[in-house]
Amino acid sequence: MPAPTTPVPSSGQEALPELRLRAIAADDLGNCHRLSLRFKWPHRLEDWKFLLQMGQGYLLEHTADGATLPVVGSVVCTCYGEQHAVIGMLLVQAELQRRGLGRRLMQHTASQVNGGSLVVNATAAGMPLYRQLGFIQQDVLHQFQGSSAQPVLVSLPPGERVRPMGKNDVQRLLALDARATGMERSKLLLALLEMSEGVALDRDGEMLGFALVRRFGHGRVIGPVVAPDAERAKGLIAHWINTYSDSFIRIDVFESSGLPAWLDTLGLTNVDHVTRMCKGTPPARDAGMQLFSIVNQALG
Repeated sequence: MPAPTTPVPSSGQEALPELRLRAIAADDLGNCHRLSLRFKWPHRLEDWKFLLQMGQGYLLEHTADGATLPVVGSVVCTCYGEQHAVIGMLLVQAELQRRGLGRRLMQHTASQVNGGSLVVNATAAGMPLYRQLGFIQQDVLHQFQGSSAQPVLVSLPPGERVRPMGKNDVQRLLALDARATGMERSKLLLALLEMSEGVALDRDGEMLGFALVRRFGHGRVIGPVVAPDAERAKGLIAHWINTYSDSFIRIDVFESSGLPAWLDTLGLTNVDHVTRMCKGTPPARDAGMQLFSIVNQALG
């Protein structure tokens, strides 16, 4: 989704600095990273690089040389097939907020997507803008994290077990994720598998669900987690909590999943929440398979 350089008009308030809207290039990632650090977001430079490998980003930058923070706004859009896209990393420098710059970034990004639905995980600060742009609330995501989770035992149905994933599981993983999300995320998942550890929920050789864990931010993040129901999802999540009980762990789960109360009992702290919102027809998910934990808030 290439984007031409676009001047940003003044909002009619106190004069804005001269800003330019353009696509994010590899050389911009250091400045984008510094912008997200100002908001105390945990993304490493490596996390920014991965986002740009998966999708297209746009930024607002000062046109004058010598600015202390050249990049004053950012957004990243990741398309899943031709019908769906997830928008994340919408940031505007604090001093320039409420000047229409977030709206400008969102409108430009939406104009680059060929129809279909747009999904965002909205902070409380961003929700008014998304509502104005026609996004509707779908669910709430709760962010749990900590470095002292309690080991946990989850009983699975007879004949089922959690086992390491192998190369022969990849196609089944892609199919289960498509059922759970209603989106075609093969590119994302294949890239995640290169940097993640994975376990499968197995019944007599049939893969029923999966959970990945990888390095992210301050430690490790568990996700995505896909399973037929909450009890089986607990079994998958418990495997990684037990494996990395002495490490910093993060997991983002849907309120509708029923998992927040369970995670509370394990010693993880519910530190924040965001609202899952959608514009357009929401992805059509299979009722028999569910996404319990996301990749991250920018990628869904």
